[in-house]
Amino acid sequence: MIPLLLDRWTAAPTREEMTVLDRACGPVIDVGCGPGRHVYELAARGVLALGIDISPDAVAVARRLGAAVLQRSVFDRVPNEGRWRTALLMDGNIGIGGDAVTLLDRLRGLMATHGSVLAEVEAPGLPSGVELMRVERDGDVGPWFPWARVSLDGIDEIAEQVQLTRIWTHEEEGRWFVQLRS
Repeated sequence: MIPLLLDRWTAAPTREEMTVLDRACGPVIDVGCGPGRHVYELAARGVLALGIDISPDAVAVARRLGAAVLQRSVFDRVPNEGRWRTALLMDGNIGIGGDAVTLLDRLRGLMATHGSVLAEVEAPGLPSGVELMRVERDGDVGPWFPWARVSLDGIDEIAEQVQLTRIWTHEEEGRWFVQLRS
């Protein structure tokens, strides 16, 4: 089971997340942006950023915060396809759709030439794979859906399948981040 980190998702970006955001070049698309905290932070820095998320509740929270977000799946039509310089996959969102290869291939199609993906991955030594998960909160239980988990040990092989290369690795506070470039 993957714990829901609601307190973290609704708080300001952490120091380690700020380090990752320092590497983001606009325009940035934040995939699975949740309540939009990274989009909001990037906009406050003057970086053009757009978040997308399938959750109407998350999108509503992000919009109240003032973040530019759209409610949709990354696998649907996305504005400015082929022009994004950075795609964010924070908080384990490399797991979206249960197939990291398909997700990274989709992001590669969204990015401009020499664009990059900034992604949070699992620690080295942990297994990569797919598991079923669901959201459980306050007695409400959502449907099961596939979620990919990708460790630092597995990211290079997955990225290579879609012609991406890891160019940066960062660990802070037990969290691991990578930057992949085409």
